[in-house]
Amino acid sequence: MADSSTVLILIFLATVGCYALGGRYFHSRKLPPGPRPLPLLGNAHQMPLEYPEKTFAEWRSHYGDVIFVKVFHRPVLILNSAQAVHDLMDKRSMKYSGKPPSVLLSELSGWGDVLAVCQMGERFRKQRRWLHSVLSNETALDKFRPVQRREVNVLLNSLLRKPDDYAEHLHRHAIILVLDCLMTASLMMESTYGHTVTSDEDEYLHYAEAALKGTTEVASPGAAIVDFLPFLRHIPAWMPGAGFKRESAKVKLSIEEAHVKPYEMVERMMAAGGDKPSLMRNLIEDYASKGTLNAERRDIMSVGATKTVLLNFILCAVLFPEAYAAAQNEIDRVIGNTRLPDLTDRQSLPNVECFLQEVYRCDPRKHNWVPHALSEDDEYRGWYIPKGCMVIANLWLMTLDMDLYPDPETFRPERFRGLSAEAAEQLDPRNIVFGHGRRIWLAMANIIAAFDIQKLRDEDGNEVTPPLSFVPGSVRYILTYTCDANRRYGA
Repeated sequence: MADSSTVLILIFLATVGCYALGGRYFHSRKLPPGPRPLPLLGNAHQMPLEYPEKTFAEWRSHYGDVIFVKVFHRPVLILNSAQAVHDLMDKRSMKYSGKPPSVLLSELSGWGDVLAVCQMGERFRKQRRWLHSVLSNETALDKFRPVQRREVNVLLNSLLRKPDDYAEHLHRHAIILVLDCLMTASLMMESTYGHTVTSDEDEYLHYAEAALKGTTEVASPGAAIVDFLPFLRHIPAWMPGAGFKRESAKVKLSIEEAHVKPYEMVERMMAAGGDKPSLMRNLIEDYASKGTLNAERRDIMSVGATKTVLLNFILCAVLFPEAYAAAQNEIDRVIGNTRLPDLTDRQSLPNVECFLQEVYRCDPRKHNWVPHALSEDDEYRGWYIPKGCMVIANLWLMTLDMDLYPDPETFRPERFRGLSAEAAEQLDPRNIVFGHGRRIWLAMANIIAAFDIQKLRDEDGNEVTPPLSFVPGSVRYILTYTCDANRRYGA
């Protein structure tokens, strides 16, 4: 016990020394404005655990759109405007594309091998190259278009049979994949593992769900303090306040299963002589032929590692029936009622596209600020920004920017109509909130064509208006709500 106390005291003194030296160096340079920090704490006492984006927005009126704070010893840069994000994270992406090390997710929970979390290096480049070989290859993507259509048909049939269970149907069609590694769940299983999902009870969807649900629970704002005070990783799990260690140990087992079980399934299919193509199979065959499979095995398992946006889409359909009806009318006029929309119809349905863009602008995931890290010292507007600085883009505030989106609190798909190419690119919320591309477009457009979605009525016949509510935390998602989905003619 005495040895442990000595170690903790030394760590504390080292932290104090680093803070003092770092603070002296930072103060010798002109930093961006921000609230005054306290010794040792920095601005940690001013960073709320829930809804920090609202505090960041309040700070903008005092300090501007670029704000510098310190959370304990770690420097943090908060970007409160699309212009600042464009200048730094787009134009200088080589400097700002790193990820701050996350003890909670990478080390304690076991997400460290996944592309969205792993640090820059050979593993990151390797996994990005593998995914790019599939997702940017039109020929490869064409192979999965029948799969996309099949999955949308399954979703529509499920909604038709049991409309009250819409949340479960959307859950099957699109699982939340945390940390921006977002692909439709069933399509991910098919393209990555060659496995066709046929049931809500699918074993491999269960593994993914358990891992992601556990991550959502363990990645609470309070637990994230270990990322700012990494020495807390060494405290015993039984100590008061160390709940994050106990919970992360549990979720680590689920994450391991989500990585290993699908990989082992592919190995079994290959051993049995199955010939169904998949990204995983291609990688195994490639590295087995080179004699390096064992060395690459861990990285391959991590490649396969969106319910929220679809729930948000349904909610917008319920809350804004006139905008939803306008999208339906366009589909009726352009396509008719003898078939459902296909990907080839996308350019011919601008009202549908505008509706979906507004859904993205209202996407609750814009609250899920994913931090980046600066890989080298930088200068912006005459300010010094130190290497290692955590960079946070306040997406919530950007999608409510009145200069970009007049009347931002109102759901107005028409705001995206008739724009020049330059303006359309600037205002497209999918450049701010990570988009899901054509897989999600196909699902949304088909639901618009096939169903009237309305507010549910209570026993007295009164409409029940669902609230726009979501679960706060590091990973946010919409709370389930009630609605009424009815089949349209010809659907």
